[in-house]
Amino acid sequence: MLATRLWTMRKLPSFLARTLNSGTTGSPDLPDMNEGHLPLHVNNVRSRLREIVGASTNWRDHVQAMQERKALYTLLPKRQEDLPPRRMKDSYLEVILPLGSQPEVREKYLNVHNSVRFGRILEDLDSLGVLICYTHTKQEMQPKSPLSIVTALVDKINLCKRIIYPDCDIKFTGNVSWVGKTSMEVKMHMLQLHDGDYSPVLDATFVMVARDPENKGPAFVNPLVPESPEEEEIFKQGELSFRSRKLPPNSVWMEDTKLKGLQICHPQERNIFNRIFGGFLMRKAFELGWAIACSYGGSRPFIVSVDDIMFQRPVEIGSLLLLSGQVCYTEKNHIQVRVHTEVYDADTRDHHTTNIFHFTFISENEVPRVVPKTYGESMLYLDGKRHFTAVMKEI
Repeated sequence: MLATRLWTMRKLPSFLARTLNSGTTGSPDLPDMNEGHLPLHVNNVRSRLREIVGASTNWRDHVQAMQERKALYTLLPKRQEDLPPRRMKDSYLEVILPLGSQPEVREKYLNVHNSVRFGRILEDLDSLGVLICYTHTKQEMQPKSPLSIVTALVDKINLCKRIIYPDCDIKFTGNVSWVGKTSMEVKMHMLQLHDGDYSPVLDATFVMVARDPENKGPAFVNPLVPESPEEEEIFKQGELSFRSRKLPPNSVWMEDTKLKGLQICHPQERNIFNRIFGGFLMRKAFELGWAIACSYGGSRPFIVSVDDIMFQRPVEIGSLLLLSGQVCYTEKNHIQVRVHTEVYDADTRDHHTTNIFHFTFISENEVPRVVPKTYGESMLYLDGKRHFTAVMKEI
């Protein structure tokens, strides 16, 4: 599935990206897209968000403001059909980052190499994405939004230029490109002024989700209505991308396979050197791994292999031993489980990894396919597959 999704993201055309590359100004060529929209200074994006949510700049008032948001529950619609549909151009925004025309802004964005800090750019993209979604869901006559809109996924960020000039103005543009029931896809573009023209630097696709005023449950958002064949294509791309993030049949998200445990390391478990016995650590890790495989497969699992255990540091008596494990790869009736153990020092509050265990189990029945959702999980999946393949070659 991961490979299919990556292929889809590379192959699907992006109309907005094509229009950015087709002109020297870099402005998207959707009909009347920028009608009635004035560029917003980058410093005003977060202040605008605070106004929409009712948040404060200091913590004491912020807590009170969050309490006041509970009254906004009455503004939440019961159905998506109760909300007026919106167009792509209704959420279109432009934001200016004046690195060239306002040098006083520049220092915040510079690193020690006198180049632009890309982390700051990511912050601005995230804030803009949220503001675009609030613009899409804006309710007339309601200064505060009942929605808590948060970032769910950074789908992709593609750079078409290696250099971001530290002394040239930057322009961000973006709009909502696809809408589900409670989620929204936002396409954003970054352009930089160079030699009198704005030229594309990067394209980004974020997925945002709408929650209730206290961010405890999902909330409906306004539907999106494409107005042209080009917008229909953009909307279709969003739909295809969203489907690629849906769980396939007979599959389980990797994040839903996790189990955790805690052990207090008593003197009873010490070795002759007054450290915690390595066999005790292996037993507790195996028992957690077995429980994970049993829960996942729905039947009694049998151990096939224990692979690649490295004791990275000793465990002192009195330590708190934290264990966490998850299924990281499956194939037919085999389950590959990874267990990570670490010690927690209550005095210093430091965490230190002690071991990583790899267990291969076989279940009585064929098991569901485990599916990674994030980049980190994809790396665990590939590592799990590598361990499983190595084990199978030796059996």
